Amino acid sequence: MKITPTIRAELEHFLQQENLTLSQFGQITGMNRGIISSIVTGNKSMSINQLDRITEAMGLPEGHFYDLFIENYIIDTPPNMRRIEPFLFRCAELDKLDAIRRVVGAIMDNLLYSPKLFEIAEELLSQGRHEAALILYEGVAEAERYQHSERLAVCQYRIFTIQIGDDQSRNIRAAAVFEAFVERLDEIDQLDALKDLANVYRSLRKWDKVDEIARKMKQKAKTQYLLKHQHKNRECDEYKKLSRPLFVYISYADLLCAGVYEAQGDYNQALQYTYAYADLDWVKETDEDTKHWISLFQHWAQANVIVNKLLSGDMKVLNDYVEYIAASSDTTDQDRVTQLLNIMMTANRYQIDVNDILQRFETDVNSLLQLPQFNDVYTQHVIPEQFARLGYELAYYYLHQGTYDDGFKYLMYSLVSYHRLNNETYFIKCLVLFERYRVYAVSETKAAYLEFIERVWIADVKKNGAIDRRN
Repeated sequence: MKITPTIRAELEHFLQQENLTLSQFGQITGMNRGIISSIVTGNKSMSINQLDRITEAMGLPEGHFYDLFIENYIIDTPPNMRRIEPFLFRCAELDKLDAIRRVVGAIMDNLLYSPKLFEIAEELLSQGRHEAALILYEGVAEAERYQHSERLAVCQYRIFTIQIGDDQSRNIRAAAVFEAFVERLDEIDQLDALKDLANVYRSLRKWDKVDEIARKMKQKAKTQYLLKHQHKNRECDEYKKLSRPLFVYISYADLLCAGVYEAQGDYNQALQYTYAYADLDWVKETDEDTKHWISLFQHWAQANVIVNKLLSGDMKVLNDYVEYIAASSDTTDQDRVTQLLNIMMTANRYQIDVNDILQRFETDVNSLLQLPQFNDVYTQHVIPEQFARLGYELAYYYLHQGTYDDGFKYLMYSLVSYHRLNNETYFIKCLVLFERYRVYAVSETKAAYLEFIERVWIADVKKNGAIDRRN
């Protein structure tokens, strides 16, 4: 039988080795002799704060005894949330995720601990400690998987938002799992959940799912908007949970539907939805936040009306669009990449020369090579895909123009970006485009390409195991 060592035994051994009395050690730790004596004799359990002081006084690294703390005071004794809660927060501070997993695994057989662990997870999430919070959310979700509770749905929502990242294959799996839980959320929370879900599917170019979710979001948002204004005295605190004014979810659904039809090449239908989200005379609110969002939708609509005409082949509006871009003094990086992408898609589709436009926006185009960092579900996942897509469209344009240096530069950017996004479809398109023009690549470009492909191959072998070369 294996005997588990104890922190008390380690402390006793240290005191003997260093020839320290309880009083002397108490002075070093800043704790009185009585507390040290009670800990050593086992008459008193210790808090995580006391353990940290003892660890420091013994000259050991932070968290050195955390595994023993779990054994001695969590697994071997009835769980006490007054002890466990500060321990979990401290583990999160020190990024000791395995310790958090052990605690969750030790106590989650009892559903009584779910509410408190959920509260701790929410606090950790608010502190930006996403990985630690994820472990708790997953523990609560696993424990409550048969409960059909709203808390289970919220856990799944949090898991979804934390897991969404650069890997588009992982994103599609996370979206598919979470989608089944949306209807279990509070009616108000469903609106942000549907918005986030639609944005992920948008980044994945899953237009059928974007259309389905956008229509569902619009229906629910319209119902809530009607209820809000039918009952003037209705408590409105619930709407404060939303990340945006309530009307935005109605108009954003129209914007998403416009994007769906644009992607499908139905520019007339795309225009109808664009006109719909531009017409906001029905909005009853007049606060500054509402005015801000109305201005944004009208700004987007102004541009997208021109874009849909442009993509449909109406070259008369190209100059209008270019002047619109040039006149936009407060354009964000997100807006600019979308604008340039629209121009390049038009140029490649209709085989038109846009060299003068590219020269005019040369500074903006060059900034493409700086990989951006974004913070929310839309900008983290929709915009990086557009940067990668712009790289591909620029590469296609320059290679067909015979400007090979620029073409391969942007092609390598797009190739690397789509690999990082784990977008297999466009990664393969980049490979095909490179092979089509390989003969025009200089030796340095070929070497860089082969080196990158080899790194991708090695990473895949490490991930999936060695390739069996036997016949």
